[in-house]
Amino acid sequence: MHAARRAAYPLLASALLLVTGLGLRAASPPATALLEDVMDLVDGGRFAQAERLIAQAGEGGSLTDELAFQRERMRRIRLDFSLDESGLRAAVRRQIPDLREDEFRRWRRAGLFDAMAIDGEIRYFGRAPHNLFRLSEEARARRAQPRPFHDSPLELAQGPHHAEVRDRAASAGPAAARRVRITQSLTVEPDAVPAGETIRAWLPYPRAIAGQQEDIRLLGGEPGMPRLAPASALQRTAYFEQPARAGQATRFSVSYELTILGRHVQVDPARVVPVEASPGLAPFLSERVPHVVFSDAMRLFSAQVVGDETNPYRIARRLFDAVDRIPWAGAREYSTIANLGEHALRAGRADCGQQTLLLITLLRLNGIPARWQSGWIFSDGDYNNMHDWGWLYLAPYGWLPMDVTFGRLPGDDPTLEHFYLGGMDAYRVAFNDDYGREFVPAKTHFRSETVDLQRGEAEWAGGNLYFDQWDYDFDWELLPLPEDQRS
Repeated sequence: MHAARRAAYPLLASALLLVTGLGLRAASPPATALLEDVMDLVDGGRFAQAERLIAQAGEGGSLTDELAFQRERMRRIRLDFSLDESGLRAAVRRQIPDLREDEFRRWRRAGLFDAMAIDGEIRYFGRAPHNLFRLSEEARARRAQPRPFHDSPLELAQGPHHAEVRDRAASAGPAAARRVRITQSLTVEPDAVPAGETIRAWLPYPRAIAGQQEDIRLLGGEPGMPRLAPASALQRTAYFEQPARAGQATRFSVSYELTILGRHVQVDPARVVPVEASPGLAPFLSERVPHVVFSDAMRLFSAQVVGDETNPYRIARRLFDAVDRIPWAGAREYSTIANLGEHALRAGRADCGQQTLLLITLLRLNGIPARWQSGWIFSDGDYNNMHDWGWLYLAPYGWLPMDVTFGRLPGDDPTLEHFYLGGMDAYRVAFNDDYGREFVPAKTHFRSETVDLQRGEAEWAGGNLYFDQWDYDFDWELLPLPEDQRS
């Protein structure tokens, strides 16, 4: 049995389906030892054995949803690990035309290429060639035409916006804010669904959060006005239906405006005290299988980082800095990973969601409430991207934002170095106040993304439409601020 799952058992048996966000409504029948065995086989790349167990379980009747998803998970893993060694070498050589075999083998032996043995065949992650240049300074220096990575300008260095947010937060005036118009779309490929069949689509839509994002105004949608999930939905959506037409793409879109407010709290560690586990905070202090598990490896890492520190803020800062030191790398689809936080710890590289869930796990393990948030980030230039971050609770300050992926900001101002541990810029729209929660209306088939909701989801009567069957887009335009938000 996988160590992280074993540590959480027997919670897994009753909670697995609900918390993996498969898009289904019940965890019945409960997970079984068979499911555990199948999941371990999938994680170990022994797909043929896993398939035999699944097939045997389905003889004479229908499969449970949990086992059916393991079959789907194997299909998705194969899509992610799309390269053999020759394909990997060719992709690296496009960046390094005079690539030497000795350096390629050295980078491979060093584990710089994400790989998985699937039924004895070594397969490489499709983004491994790109990740190489994130992980290796030597490889970056060998690129024939060095190209900058598309990092948010707000995470690269301390800047005027960080100072603006800090200074406005310290004043009695309005917070630093941005007004933005957003159009998000999802376009299903022609003939992905038989003509005449109805396609159901869920696009992310923001909920009002006082002091963070306000004055949200729905402008329109395609093929018409959407059905909005209630503002209480933690993964809020704009829902559409539209019939497929032969030979034509099927497009869905939603447009809206909102005001996003920057936040900043300058924490005085001497004022911070341990929290009491009130009913409102208890869910944010506990494990939540499968992605927040207090495994032995997690406890060991925590002990090494925290040492004998007892002040909650200083503990949080040590953990924040430790996770920030894990290098960023493009990640495979979250639905293929059994435990995102543990994966980040084990792999030694992570993307924003993996880093965030690792930090959330470590904070909760140390008695510091922590929760998830995610959505989309943008800029006043041409940068935009999906992004995950979180919040932590420090008494007496309350809930404070944290973005461990942006991490410590390079620069000369010590008051801005840890801006993203207690601060938030005004260039991000939050779609999710939790991960892996149900949609309204509920999805019938498996979700493409079992953790986040940033690109959208789509399905038809015949099943889920996965990411290789549709495309997405995010367009934004900064607008003049309302009068009451101006300085």
